[in-house]
Amino acid sequence: MIVCGLNDVGLRTVEQLHLAGARVVVLDDDPDDRLARVVRGWGIPHLPRGAHLSDPLFEAGISGAAAVVCAERTDLRTLETVLQFRDLRPDVRVVADLDNPAVAHAVEEVLGSVGVLDVAALFAPSVVEACVGHRARDILLGKTQFVATEVIAPRDGTLRELYGSLAPIGVVTEAEELIACPGRDQRVSAKDRVTLLGTVEELDAAGLGQRGGGPDEVSSVRSRMRAAVRRAARSMMILEDRPLRIGLALAFALLVISTVVLHFAFHQPETHGRLSLLNAIYFTVETVATVGFGDFSFSHQPASVEWFGIVLIIAGTTIVTTLFALLTNALVSRRIAQSLGRDQIPGMRAHTVIVGLGAVGMQVLEGLLAKGREVIVVERMEGNPLIGEARSLNVPVVTGDATLARTLESVNLSSAAAVAILTSDDLTNIETGLAVRNQLGPRWTEVPVVLRVFDRQLGNRLEQSFGFRHVWSTSAIAAPWFVGAALGLEVLLSFYVGNHPFLLARLRVSHGGGLDGLAMLDLPGQIRVVAIRRADSATALEHPPRRDTRLARNDDAYLVGPYAELLEVLRHDREPSTAASD
Repeated sequence: MIVCGLNDVGLRTVEQLHLAGARVVVLDDDPDDRLARVVRGWGIPHLPRGAHLSDPLFEAGISGAAAVVCAERTDLRTLETVLQFRDLRPDVRVVADLDNPAVAHAVEEVLGSVGVLDVAALFAPSVVEACVGHRARDILLGKTQFVATEVIAPRDGTLRELYGSLAPIGVVTEAEELIACPGRDQRVSAKDRVTLLGTVEELDAAGLGQRGGGPDEVSSVRSRMRAAVRRAARSMMILEDRPLRIGLALAFALLVISTVVLHFAFHQPETHGRLSLLNAIYFTVETVATVGFGDFSFSHQPASVEWFGIVLIIAGTTIVTTLFALLTNALVSRRIAQSLGRDQIPGMRAHTVIVGLGAVGMQVLEGLLAKGREVIVVERMEGNPLIGEARSLNVPVVTGDATLARTLESVNLSSAAAVAILTSDDLTNIETGLAVRNQLGPRWTEVPVVLRVFDRQLGNRLEQSFGFRHVWSTSAIAAPWFVGAALGLEVLLSFYVGNHPFLLARLRVSHGGGLDGLAMLDLPGQIRVVAIRRADSATALEHPPRRDTRLARNDDAYLVGPYAELLEVLRHDREPSTAASD
């Protein structure tokens, strides 16, 4: 296996290929010294890239390579590498990491044998689910619809007693300990979180249905409607400026006072009668507006009324001119806020705050909008080209440092429903996460905060020391997809059970391999076979398989479990079976 590019995804891919027992060579022209030392510590050859790409490729063994993973730092470099490999070895399996959707689509369409993966698109769904509190994932295997859902155990008992024939994928205890792919006789306690997998009909029969207008779908529709109502209400609020409200209040008070005074104190010269209330209002407006139609006059009135007229003219013109200035300022400010998307922030509640608008942040933003959620984005770099794209989606973007309290206050963090911290710098994410923790105060335990951190050991320490519940790595999610595509393990879905990444993958049983003829109860590792598609059937699935069900060559086995356990099954399939040896 040849891995081109030693970034975070490249390193995780090299690590997993190495654990899978594959022989790996790394090519990179300017690697991070720390990552390069890690690779050399594993005994994996690391070759520099020369001016001519083909030179190190032959040294890396391109003529005998089984697969190539291209995870370069830029799409341009990745595309260049892919095309070079296509020229030298058109038959080799190539897996490429491309962020640009247009480039990815063109490569897949023109170069059919190249598998293209987008790291951001692989990572974003898990973040969206954590932010919206969605506990169910749709899974289509063949033509059968499955659902993986997380539930809370209602009482103590075995999984078989509580959930019947539904396939248990994982159990997270109250102490946050994971039991991966337990048997149905596993005992659980009340309030343990259990992830189950079954068909839509099986979940409905067990009273756990989540589809077809179920709670999640109804909640999503309601949240969209509430968000639309809130946006409409905010768009109609043009009196948010406090000085403008004060000016309007003073103008109204002057109108009332003047109307009362003129009604009782002003006497018409001809009839010596009082002004009606309507005429008093008319005379007040006429005086304040300085139009002077001549139908009413303060001349020939008592001195006190004339003095009142002087005060009314001075106060009225002052208030009116000030009011026009404030109104103009409010309208201009509102127009600027609309162009920046910030007019939506005042009054926004139960929204999601995204910190960092990179490729991952944009994917998460689009996923949350599809769920009907309101979002505010905080981005430090004013020149980020994705800011314009976010604003075109009518999403407010605040440019500033998310580690500062005033920036977090400006996005209504105290009333946010979730926070996703997704910049590409670990230190920035950690600083922001701690600032968010401090600002949330008592709500810290209620609000899901997703923290993107590359270093897994550092992430574990953050969880243990500061109580973060969702410290995730894009490379930890994406690397299994690259490794699976390179080794022939087709990853279909990645999701989290608690804080532990799980995969659903399809594996074709090799002829004479270790899985050929193996019964379910003899499978290695903590994995579960959720369904089998036999070699002689194009669409029909056999599910759930029994303990004595045996796999056969060319069967497609749908496996779910932690990635390390799936690699163990893959290694076992590559070993010769006992039957084949006999």
